[in-house]
Amino acid sequence: MNHKNTNTSEIEQLFVEHFAFLCLVSFTIVKDKDIARDVVQDFFISYWQKRKVLSIKISFQAYAVRAVKNLSLIAVKNSYKKQSLDVVLNYHAAEVPFDKPKKYDKLWELLNQLPHSRKEIFIAFVVHGQSYAEIAELNGISINTVKTQMKRAYAFLRSKANENDIVYIYLCSVITVFP
Repeated sequence: MNHKNTNTSEIEQLFVEHFAFLCLVSFTIVKDKDIARDVVQDFFISYWQKRKVLSIKISFQAYAVRAVKNLSLIAVKNSYKKQSLDVVLNYHAAEVPFDKPKKYDKLWELLNQLPHSRKEIFIAFVVHGQSYAEIAELNGISINTVKTQMKRAYAFLRSKANENDIVYIYLCSVITVFP
């Protein structure tokens, strides 16, 4: 089948033939039926949008399995980041008797001292899980600029935080999304 000129009936046929199997592939990674279905649906939408520029050198099924596995891993990563954010926000919001609010105030202060663009790049990478390439494209800058900004952000945070705060920088940095 020529995948570059796939028409609607061919994509429907691919969907019918492979949907259940691809959902199973995704489910083995994400461990949730609904998320697995969403991942596979997202794959087919992406495939449909890119069909004219794709050059698949292997079978459609092999291509689809690899793509669905990658999308499933991204879904797990995003779910983990969301859970981390929820835990940090709930922990930060809760008044725990043994908690020292000043510790978090220092982290807030440090993160807010970053230049705006560096802070945005840091948040895009740490919180939103965007790749350096995605951040570069969205901001109209080079990947090397993103790397440099991330390196400077981490160096700044390490230089200003004490040993106890270093452990919390990664998790607590997600709080800056909601200043």
